[in-house]
Amino acid sequence: MRDRILIVDDCRVNVSILEDLLADDYELEQAFSGEECLEKLPAFRPELVLLDIVMPGIDGYDVCKKIKASPMGQFIQVILISGKASSAERLRGYEFGADDYLVKPFDHAELLAKIRIHFRLHKHMKDLWAANNRIQKFNVELEKLVGARTREVVETRDVAVFALAKLADSRDPETGEHLERMRTYCRILAAEMSREGSYRDQIDDQFVEDIYRSSPLHDIGKVGIPDAILLKPGRLTPEEFNVMKTHTVIGARALRQAAAQSSYGGFLTMAEVIARHHHERYNGRGYPDGLAGENIPLSARIAALADVFDALTSSRVYKPAFSPEKSQEIILESRGEHFDPNVVDGFLRCEKQFFALVHPTPDVDRKALVASRGS
Repeated sequence: MRDRILIVDDCRVNVSILEDLLADDYELEQAFSGEECLEKLPAFRPELVLLDIVMPGIDGYDVCKKIKASPMGQFIQVILISGKASSAERLRGYEFGADDYLVKPFDHAELLAKIRIHFRLHKHMKDLWAANNRIQKFNVELEKLVGARTREVVETRDVAVFALAKLADSRDPETGEHLERMRTYCRILAAEMSREGSYRDQIDDQFVEDIYRSSPLHDIGKVGIPDAILLKPGRLTPEEFNVMKTHTVIGARALRQAAAQSSYGGFLTMAEVIARHHHERYNGRGYPDGLAGENIPLSARIAALADVFDALTSSRVYKPAFSPEKSQEIILESRGEHFDPNVVDGFLRCEKQFFALVHPTPDVDRKALVASRGS
């Protein structure tokens, strides 16, 4: 297929001269006004326009500007042809978007040389556009591949982390689906607090996902507690309880070391914080550090309520499972003592979601509910 040139001039003699000069090498079309030029562009789709400047109606400058402003403009080279030879006229043509400027009467050899140059430029531009399109397609495919691999890595990491948490939790035969419920309670509560309340500016989507992933590791330090204490069926002595309390420090230390070796620092750093501080109390009477109020990290304050709510609604050898309503009453009684009042307020706003995890409706699969709540 031959390259296409649109010749635009209101003088038919000039058009004929150009046709005689170019017909053997190019596919040609004519237009005898600026308006006709613009009408023929979409159908003919020239690579080059030889455009006279002085024409009735729209002059060549405005036609050039309209060509370059059109969707096809970046794919069309425009050479202005004029009897005006001043620098001002040339500069005006370039300001309107012309790619070149030729003064009448022009040398035929010079015109042919300029046309060949512009078709070479056009070819290089087409090659560049094609390469750019290939790069864009490659980038899209690469982004899809990277996204898929990233999801795979994240999912594998999450499965491994949760399996580790389950392994530690398996030493306590009474906990059942405690980790699944607790992390879902944490996500529900954090998501609610991100929408309303005093901590909206501290909780973003990443915080919500991090607390969902990190909260199952809250009791991982129990792997360092002797079985005689951890599995003791009766009440612990004060000495035994002091040993039990060290699970917070043991877990935090292990997670801090893991975070130092990992690129997922934020996620594991939150896990460390929760492991160490989920037994702190808002009134400062918790452990291991006796932190009070907002000195307790927010993630640990959220995890503390989720952990206690699940413990209250679960049966243990030393207590039956309390109803969600009774468990809510106990949490409300500890508002400002054990629990951050703002976290309790968030809990009250999403209590139905918490209750549904304790008593799911008959047509809802419990495991599916645990996995999906809070998002």
